[in-house]
Amino acid sequence: MRDSTKLALILGFSLLFIGYFLGKGLTVDNYQFFLSRRIPKVLAIVLAGMAIAASSLVFQTVTNNRILTPSILGFDALYIMIQVILVASFGGLSLWITDAKINFVLSTSIMAVLATFLFGLYFKKQRTNIFTLLLIGVVCGSLFNSVTGFFTMVIDPDEFIAIQNSMFASFNNVSTELVYWCTLPLLACIAYLYRYASQLDVLWLGVDNAKSLGVDTAKLTKKVMFVTTLLVSISTALVGPVLFLGLIVVSLTRQIFTGFQHRFLIASSCVVSIALLISGQWLVEHLLDFQTTISVIINFVGGSYFLSLLVRNKIS
Repeated sequence: MRDSTKLALILGFSLLFIGYFLGKGLTVDNYQFFLSRRIPKVLAIVLAGMAIAASSLVFQTVTNNRILTPSILGFDALYIMIQVILVASFGGLSLWITDAKINFVLSTSIMAVLATFLFGLYFKKQRTNIFTLLLIGVVCGSLFNSVTGFFTMVIDPDEFIAIQNSMFASFNNVSTELVYWCTLPLLACIAYLYRYASQLDVLWLGVDNAKSLGVDTAKLTKKVMFVTTLLVSISTALVGPVLFLGLIVVSLTRQIFTGFQHRFLIASSCVVSIALLISGQWLVEHLLDFQTTISVIINFVGGSYFLSLLVRNKIS
């Protein structure tokens, strides 16, 4: 089966579930109320899925391995830590917290500065062992979580409510204002990655090969990493941290499709991510009756798959 046919089938599957989500139980009397709640929810799933898929795919290209993702290296935890510190510094009723747009811009700016430092720490050496990177990611993630835990114990319980929702992945309590506001920045980031898709194809061959073919790898890495930071900020701000989704999506995309061009892989990974999230949310709502959350399912499946990849990589 051709890749275009596979992509069309997955896209049709996603649109079918989206239509079911939006249209279930609508009548002439209640459609305005339900659509006003369902459209932002579905849009948040679509945007978060696109952001996680695109950031994970290009991150693996830059690091040149199929295991690492921004979430595994602690970038989600970094965003949550920034949110908690902002509440502890300015208070839960501050404009920096209550205004979703101002909070997003401030948090993303701080995260971009800190992420630049982390990138230098991760990739200071030209050739870094994968287990060293994982160790650094675990240590940094633990540090961010510890700082977050400390400040949550210090701040007032009433102020903690202001950030409680952002600390856990949820597709049911999304900010309508932030969902619509994040659409254009996300599309701009995706378009920016498409601009460098051909260079990313060469970079996937390895740093040495890319340099010999005329690609400025250092400059390209900095640009891609900055865009990755923005995408991680968008996904975390919309739905919270989802640790292993990027790993699952990119791995499935590379197994389902035979193409290697990033122009195709970025689009296909976004479609696969949306299909997984929308079907997973349907599973949680209609088959499991909200007894669990989609993040628990993703982390269980993704964690098991991540461990299997580590074991296979160690054996090989």
